[in-house]
Amino acid sequence: MSGLTLEQGPKHGRGGGLGLFLRRWAANPLQMGSVVPSSPALGRRIAALIERSGDEVVVELGAGTGAITRALLDGGVPPERLVVVEIVPDMAEHLARRFPGVRVVQGDAFALPEALPAALHGRIGTAICGIPLVLLPLEQQRRFVAAVEAVAPGRGFLLYTYCITSPLPWRALGLTARREAWTPLNLPPASVWRYRLAG
Repeated sequence: MSGLTLEQGPKHGRGGGLGLFLRRWAANPLQMGSVVPSSPALGRRIAALIERSGDEVVVELGAGTGAITRALLDGGVPPERLVVVEIVPDMAEHLARRFPGVRVVQGDAFALPEALPAALHGRIGTAICGIPLVLLPLEQQRRFVAAVEAVAPGRGFLLYTYCITSPLPWRALGLTARREAWTPLNLPPASVWRYRLAG
């Protein structure tokens, strides 16, 4: 597969990596989507929306410094059932050190069939996206939807966003859309949307 599956770090950490987050935001604000990491309140809302059964895994796309990763683990997702995909090498290394037992893949969320091991294809209960898709052109959004559908057919994905309305033109993308949560305690306030292929 393309990308790198990083080795697990030595111990569970709770450091937020704020310095790393701010450095990456300054280097590429469009890639990060927000000037501050996601709040614990948002993380709890996302964790409560997880759908997973049996040997299915949860895949987090664009994990940054791990605020949502921490909430998923605290919310009951076993480390061995959590896969984190992060394209930025120093952030991927930070995540691998911070979250032992979690599989951290340095790879491209827009090329999931190549980034994820074939053994995980079709075994994803929930995919969670922290990438600011609203900033991307429609063709890139279509590419993302196709990538998720290729590895998690019929499951759709959760997207957390700072938009009041749907950040994706769901009809144009052939999706259904439902706002599952709103978190006014996040800075800025955030919503969680669930998207699935229509029909």
